[in-house]
Amino acid sequence: MENRLKQYFPLIRERKEVLKEIESNHGLQTLFQSWKPEQQEEFLDFCTGMKGVKILYDSFFKEIMSPEYTPGRLNHFLSLLLGKKVVIRQVLPNEGGRIADENTLLITDILVEFEDGSLADVEIQKLGYAFPGERSACYAADLLLRQYKRARDRKNREKSKFSYKDIKSIYVIVLFEKSPVEFQSIEKEYLHKSDWCFNTGLGLNLLQNFIFITLDIFQKNMENKSIENELEAWLMFYSTQDPERIVELINKYPMFREMYGDVYAICRNMEKVMGMFSEELRELDRNTVQYMIDEMQETINAQSAALEEEKKRLAEKEKQHEQEIKKYEAEKKKYETEKKKYETENSIRKCKIDELQDMLAAQAAALEEAMKRIEELERKNGSA
Repeated sequence: MENRLKQYFPLIRERKEVLKEIESNHGLQTLFQSWKPEQQEEFLDFCTGMKGVKILYDSFFKEIMSPEYTPGRLNHFLSLLLGKKVVIRQVLPNEGGRIADENTLLITDILVEFEDGSLADVEIQKLGYAFPGERSACYAADLLLRQYKRARDRKNREKSKFSYKDIKSIYVIVLFEKSPVEFQSIEKEYLHKSDWCFNTGLGLNLLQNFIFITLDIFQKNMENKSIENELEAWLMFYSTQDPERIVELINKYPMFREMYGDVYAICRNMEKVMGMFSEELRELDRNTVQYMIDEMQETINAQSAALEEEKKRLAEKEKQHEQEIKKYEAEKKKYETEKKKYETENSIRKCKIDELQDMLAAQAAALEEAMKRIEELERKNGSA
């Protein structure tokens, strides 16, 4: 197979050269053999340019996109993303500011302060968290509180009056390699920006801003399409390992050639790059385990909810059944009462009929007796 990337980056080494260096160092050989065969192949592929490096690996991203050593790169990307020029003043420590211990699924988490005092948290997630909206809202609230404290403390040091106008905007920017289920139903959109508004047209600065980028959906949308603008170029840089795409990228936007050059310079340092890759594999294992735990918990929660719903349905059905039994018993009692009443009335009618029949029989017998007497009298009178 033709190695196109080596044509652009001559410092890329051949497979046999990489393997030879690994085999010549017992520590590197032991580490290499501890990986699964597919992991070994992945490592060899990106070291030799057969595939591109996953730029979003934490170690590579921090080397290539470091806001401390190469601030212009992240400045440029964030300016495109936010639609305005921003300059990073400093990188801030996270200070354990997360609402919960959520760093397991994070590949990268960088908190920066812009020159205007705004804060931006840039997260890269290998596997998207469950409840991404709720989680991001909580983290933004935490950042906003941090911003408030910073502004208030600064005013106190300056011995000036604090104003809420001193609090600057908060940006939570999340790039997903594998997007959460909430995003997958929107197949044609990969860039989601919050836009706060009121139904009355009221204009207020609510400070919290969210940007979600789904790189897997971006890749699907870019199939058989060329890169049309700088933002698409950046997202392609973050998400592709396809040499053809990388060649297209560096030809259209030469600034990425320098970044890939930095990547392949790192790959020349075998001990460093193997250590970085090994750490990524450990993080991936932790990510996968945590993701499976989260999925299992969601399944358990769904099953529990379904069980509760079934219990409610059965309880309602049982209640309905009991009501039907009560209704049946009431109807049965009414029927028995009506039947008894009918039988009583029928018995009375029968008695009256019997009495009438007896009376009629007696009257018939008396009439017959009278007729006999009349006939007898008529015979006597005729004889006389």
